Amino acid sequence: MADESVTSDLELEAVAALPGVTGARRELGELVVDVVRDAALALLRQLMDEFAFAQVMDICGVDYPQRQPRFDVVYNLLSVSRNRRLRVIVQTDETTPVQSVSAVWPCATWWEREVWDLFGISFEGLADHRRILTDYNFEGHPLRKDFPLTGYVEVHYDDERKEVVYDKVQLTQEFRNFDFLSPWEGMTSLPGDEKAHGGGK
Repeated sequence: MADESVTSDLELEAVAALPGVTGARRELGELVVDVVRDAALALLRQLMDEFAFAQVMDICGVDYPQRQPRFDVVYNLLSVSRNRRLRVIVQTDETTPVQSVSAVWPCATWWEREVWDLFGISFEGLADHRRILTDYNFEGHPLRKDFPLTGYVEVHYDDERKEVVYDKVQLTQEFRNFDFLSPWEGMTSLPGDEKAHGGGK
């Protein structure tokens, strides 16, 4: 166990010393690295070649609307040979693209398309920027925190016209505020307790 912790500390120090790394830490036993956007592609290649992180398991986005830059792009890497996981975090804004890693891991094309579709984060060098989860005519990016819960359009098949129709969202009723309390939690007195509370004669 002591040898493993020493190895983990050495790995943390080695990764923290790589070019472009602005911070390295352990969270729940896994190594997390913050990286400068322009250095991310070279660093990810180095992690694959020199640290045996041969697989990218996932690429995802995170939206922090009050922060500048607004978005995180998170790469979850796996080293099967060393039984290690590594999370690489790159920050970007709404207009500046992140370099695509699809040349390093071809499977990354799928996840980068997904991040583009859901968050609107573009990737420089990604050959295919088509939407992958939403419809091609979809407006906006649904996982941004400022995207309305109802969306902008609703889609249905019109049996008379024999085609898919896009309509503006029309709510059938106003939003209601629910207190989500059961009747027992919201009740301050039970029927028949009026005398006990001074309400009866």
